[in-house]
Amino acid sequence: MESLLSLSFASLSSRDTSRIRKGLRQIEGLLAQICLSNNRLSPHKRKTSVVNDADKRECKQLRELRRDAAFREFFRLQEGFKWNVASRLLATLERLMGMHSASQTDLLILSTLDLLQGILLLHPPSRTLFNREDYMNLLLDLLDSSNPPAVQSQALLVLVTALLDCPANTRTFEAINGLLTVTSLFKSRSTTQEVKMRTLEFLYFYLMPESPPTASSSAPNTANLQRSPSKFQHARTHSGDDGDRMDVDNDEVRDTKTTEDKQKLLGKHLNNVAELVRDLRENAVFSAAGAAAG
Repeated sequence: MESLLSLSFASLSSRDTSRIRKGLRQIEGLLAQICLSNNRLSPHKRKTSVVNDADKRECKQLRELRRDAAFREFFRLQEGFKWNVASRLLATLERLMGMHSASQTDLLILSTLDLLQGILLLHPPSRTLFNREDYMNLLLDLLDSSNPPAVQSQALLVLVTALLDCPANTRTFEAINGLLTVTSLFKSRSTTQEVKMRTLEFLYFYLMPESPPTASSSAPNTANLQRSPSKFQHARTHSGDDGDRMDVDNDEVRDTKTTEDKQKLLGKHLNNVAELVRDLRENAVFSAAGAAAG
């Protein structure tokens, strides 16, 4: 696995778009081997399917994935900076954004964002990279009107994943005027309807009350990922085992915000925040009722 990651990282570090594309495909292939089962489709489905071989395999169940030796080894490698895929993808993204704008570059940015979202879901501790303002700014820069709508939409999805179960990242997002960036995109006349809907979804997500992070979003080697001291360096490693928990730093507990806290902040940039909060709470009630009925 290390040799494959080494080859892909070498390709990603290039300024040649064809080599970058190769590196992205190598990582995608590795993730497909880890996350997809070897069960083939039925003969009937195989005849009617025109997708590639990776798409002919079924996704492993979460419990099965956690017990998989390949996944556990991949998770272990992600704990250190040397083999961390998310940090390499962020460096690639920064390089691509510095290139001359072209449709080919935009496609590579989309592929990089797509892989980045997947990595952040597979290895939650990598989300701590977004404690850093420069990495958070990368995502916000992609929301600029100069970028294609598809890039803006995918950047918003990655942003949601980066903030998920990570209050510290949300504080970084707020500190660099992320709310202003997102609401400006939402209110702009040049923003497409699809991106407006994606932005609205993000605002609903942002308004949700926060809980202190669990072991799935914090790891002992996040200091290595950020190359700086980490408050989580004494926590236990989490590799997807059920029941694993860690002691959360008291500062992290105090640094969480309620919906009311966020409503005040968002209200500085948007007028109808009260309506969004009301919709959020009504939907929460309906979801709870549906779960109870089920």
